[in-house]
Amino acid sequence: MTTFVDNILNGLALGSVYALVALGFVIIFKASGVLNFAHGSLLLLGGYLTAVLHDDLGFAGALALAILATATVAGLLDRFVLQRTGGQDAHAAHVQTIVTIGIDIVLVTDLARRIGGDLLSTGDPWGDSVTSVGSFTVADSRIAAIVVSAVVIAGVFALFRYSSWGLSLRAAAEDVEAAALMGVRLTRVRTLAWCLAGGLAALAAVFLVAFPAPGLERTTGQIALKAFPAAILGGLASPPGALAGSLLIGLTEALVAGYQSELHVLGEGFGDVAPYAVMVLVLLVRPTGLFGAKGAARV
Repeated sequence: MTTFVDNILNGLALGSVYALVALGFVIIFKASGVLNFAHGSLLLLGGYLTAVLHDDLGFAGALALAILATATVAGLLDRFVLQRTGGQDAHAAHVQTIVTIGIDIVLVTDLARRIGGDLLSTGDPWGDSVTSVGSFTVADSRIAAIVVSAVVIAGVFALFRYSSWGLSLRAAAEDVEAAALMGVRLTRVRTLAWCLAGGLAALAAVFLVAFPAPGLERTTGQIALKAFPAAILGGLASPPGALAGSLLIGLTEALVAGYQSELHVLGEGFGDVAPYAVMVLVLLVRPTGLFGAKGAARV
């Protein structure tokens, strides 16, 4: 029973952090129709900046600056690279999606060169401390991940629901042409979406490399790929779906890793592919995702 509860807590912590990354995928897709394959490199950039700045600025200062810098980089990439490759139609979105692959290669190559073979610490205040409740033990970093992610995700949902930017984003996601005719500034909406997604990725990086993870390494950005099936699984244009999908993926990964010995028939390391297996199984039943809606085609 203790092992099961530990796995559930770890799964919830992983899922809540994956949700920060998956929301970035969803926000960008809703604003621009682009699948951002450079999201992992933005996550790595945020973690790297926190790691190299925390000695001088302290953890809070380094994290704040890393979030701001990563958000700025994401916004600049959209404004001065992606938006110059085409307009707002589906064809342009496809081209821009491909461009993000090139951006990811450039950023990851440079960051990997800087990190090398080192394991970097972000200087988080939780360290390797743990909290014991009865027979259960959970790392303080996991508790912080759940609490901080819950607060941030609630803030993002409030931004969607109550801000003028959120209203503009939802209008643009429904009908780009109609939104433009109603005076929605599409360029600003999508650039702010990229900035928000970049900031969320930088925040997620801190919890993904915290204890019991060994630290930030040059392959850390690949973790963002685990949040991609969460976004697809929940419905790529659905923020609630991204949250639900992330929790499902996090719980699946933690349970499979925790019971790996009982699941040896599936092969060693099955936990690494479990998120994608769950995505495929769900999409076989619901091709539009858990919260996806069937679109109407005009003929």
